[in-house]
Amino acid sequence: MRRSTGSVLTHRQRLATLTCLASVAGFCANMPGQVFAAAAGQSAPLAGKVGHAPARTTAGHTRGKAANSSLQSSRAEEISVASNRTARSGGGGMMRQEVAPHAVQTVGKDYINMRSPTSTALDLVKNLPSLNIMAPDAAGMQGGSIQSRGLTDLDMALMVDGAPAAAAKYMTEDIDSENLDEVSVTPGSAARDLPTMSAAGGVMNSRTHLPSEKFGGMVDFSYGTNNLSREFIRLESGEIGHTGVKSYFSFSNTHDRSWMGAGTNQRKHIDFGVRKDWENGSNAHLFLSWNSEDFVIDNYPTEEQFYKYKHTGEGYGRSAQSSNVNYWKNNNDHWNQIFLTAPVHVVLPKKLTFDIQPYFSFGQGWDASPGGVVGDNNAVTGAPITATYNSTGTAVPNGTNLTNYFLENEARQVGAVAKLGYDIDKHNHLSFGYWYENNQTIQSYPTATVMADGAASGPTSSAHTVGGSVYGQTAGYELHSLFIQNQSRYLDNRLLINAGFKFVMSNAWNKGWLGNSANTLSGAGNSSRKNTTEPLPQLSISYQIDKNSQIYVNAEGDYRQPSATDMGWMNAGGPMLKNQYSIKEELGYRYHNKYVMIDMSLFNYNVRNRIVDQYVGMNSFSPMSIGSQTMRGFDFMIAGTSIHGFSPYASIEYLHATQDSNVMDTNAATPYLIHSKGTQAIMAPRIMANFGLTYTYKGFFANGAIHYTGPQSVSIANDQRIPGYVTNTLSLGYHFKPFGFLKSPTFKLNFTNLTGSIVRTGAMGAVFSRNDVNSHPVWSGSSAGAVGTGNSFMVEPRFTMVGSVSTSF
Repeated sequence: MRRSTGSVLTHRQRLATLTCLASVAGFCANMPGQVFAAAAGQSAPLAGKVGHAPARTTAGHTRGKAANSSLQSSRAEEISVASNRTARSGGGGMMRQEVAPHAVQTVGKDYINMRSPTSTALDLVKNLPSLNIMAPDAAGMQGGSIQSRGLTDLDMALMVDGAPAAAAKYMTEDIDSENLDEVSVTPGSAARDLPTMSAAGGVMNSRTHLPSEKFGGMVDFSYGTNNLSREFIRLESGEIGHTGVKSYFSFSNTHDRSWMGAGTNQRKHIDFGVRKDWENGSNAHLFLSWNSEDFVIDNYPTEEQFYKYKHTGEGYGRSAQSSNVNYWKNNNDHWNQIFLTAPVHVVLPKKLTFDIQPYFSFGQGWDASPGGVVGDNNAVTGAPITATYNSTGTAVPNGTNLTNYFLENEARQVGAVAKLGYDIDKHNHLSFGYWYENNQTIQSYPTATVMADGAASGPTSSAHTVGGSVYGQTAGYELHSLFIQNQSRYLDNRLLINAGFKFVMSNAWNKGWLGNSANTLSGAGNSSRKNTTEPLPQLSISYQIDKNSQIYVNAEGDYRQPSATDMGWMNAGGPMLKNQYSIKEELGYRYHNKYVMIDMSLFNYNVRNRIVDQYVGMNSFSPMSIGSQTMRGFDFMIAGTSIHGFSPYASIEYLHATQDSNVMDTNAATPYLIHSKGTQAIMAPRIMANFGLTYTYKGFFANGAIHYTGPQSVSIANDQRIPGYVTNTLSLGYHFKPFGFLKSPTFKLNFTNLTGSIVRTGAMGAVFSRNDVNSHPVWSGSSAGAVGTGNSFMVEPRFTMVGSVSTSF
């Protein structure tokens, strides 16, 4: 393996060193206290890491009333401060005081309540220093994409209550914003007991609403630009009898119009939560959500289409004409999703705790996109499109519009984490456990003629399906993992050392199949399998200098395996990609007093077998490997507490990310080597900055925020770039005094893109060069755009305003 630029040790040497340090720290942690304290004093330079609190991470909401020892009580309170709902915040909730020995960036409930009810978790964290958020709409109908320290959301663990949830593109499936208590991002870290296989870019975890102690609820109504209308209601059961069981049920309905081009979108969503606490500190929690959505699949423009829109106003969206193959009803997504997680934390006798967290998600639906016009040339291959007969035996005449489908009969993820914790002595807590997951997708790609009204007929409508074989794939993996970690506290809990190790064993498969054996299609009947193992050490040390200051060092190994859906876009008989592996280090400092909070972290990543994703249309991506990369930089956050009603916030990130390998362009007619070594890594802006200001006076509240992202490369060859840009949001509102049964009547206005800027916020994926042939046609007008147009882009939605009225009762 080629050594990374600027590295002193190879990837293998650094991994071995980190594993050794973790083992030594774990051994030392069990030495007598005075001996260990002396050793710790001589070992100050050790790098290290503590993940999320083991009890909190696996058990979801840990809110024990008592424990079986003073150490257990202290540990449950102190370790989980990274997820503490009552932790002190600044900047109106845009920053929270943290003590975890790794970078943690959190937005709290105060800030969430000021934002629009249509916000997704991505909308809420867009002003954190390590993130650049790209959203295709301002109404929360879809999610978006993330850039973080030179990596993307496909490298991150996106979770709800510590369980893996929907991808960033579909973040709206997970939960309504009214039921979000906080959203935390650990940009360079993932606890060893988390059920995640893609955590090179860290973790984003959303904490759900805790059911109320009393019967009641809340309701809100929202209206806004693009014909937005949204209704939400949540009912709280309160404590049921004297059982200690509490629950809530919520429902929302959202409707809006596409901001670019024609089309309407519809979303219906249910959240349900149940909570039970016992006097000894045990608890059980269940969260269930259901989401049904029909939305227009956006057309993401090429550079040429973007500038045409910017300079002439000519849009690139879907057509309102039913005769056009780009008709919006021939470009839509129909999807149903169920998500469930049920963490349980049990306090056992003799200093033992047991945690188990089962989780389950299941999705089913289909996407439709233009399949071209019979008799015309294919936009990608240039060959004529032929469709002689449909499934009823009727000839399909030239000039007939076609639909290509992405039919996913099953997108299933089921798993569980089980963990046992033991207080060895008053200084040490040992935990170990097992994680199992099975993930599978079954997908196919039929073609059909459009219906008489120009709309997609649906992939199961045999009357309109073009005859012949339908090619599909079944891809997935089964994963087993063992983990162990020991946490030690010394010097009156000022010194914290955590050593952990996780070993992952995965069996992945990818199989092609035919729905009709009459013809032979490329890839049909082929299959591939691969067994992989990944060692993931973790080590951290933090020291509380005084009541105001803390330092920490953190190091760990993380990896990314292509997801089941990713593999579904790869050749079933072809070789599988090697897993991406990262070695990461952080050095951090925090300071706080009654006026200000400061949080600074330095980071260094070395990534081997870097996996990037090329956008292939229909909201899907095809993974490819581009060698090694190095990412180095720092994050800085500062926030003030309220002074005369004003609470300021600011953050900045500097990132120096380089491509450490030359890459073969396999999309070119004649493949050639791109001399990319030493260039700026793709999708890794060097500067990101944020400023926010919150003001409250009696019932009035306001929050304004500005985000800046610097220039970035959007091609591996570094020959296609986008300039820096600024985005902004504004929230204004008033809390009226309670009257009657209305406990918190509130009116607020939320604005995005106040200046109406027309800017590209990021690339949809990776391409080799600006002349790269996209593997999907970019539709504009009645036909697809020319090939060889480089990348496609996310564009900041136009000015949007949402007005909301709400109250609890």
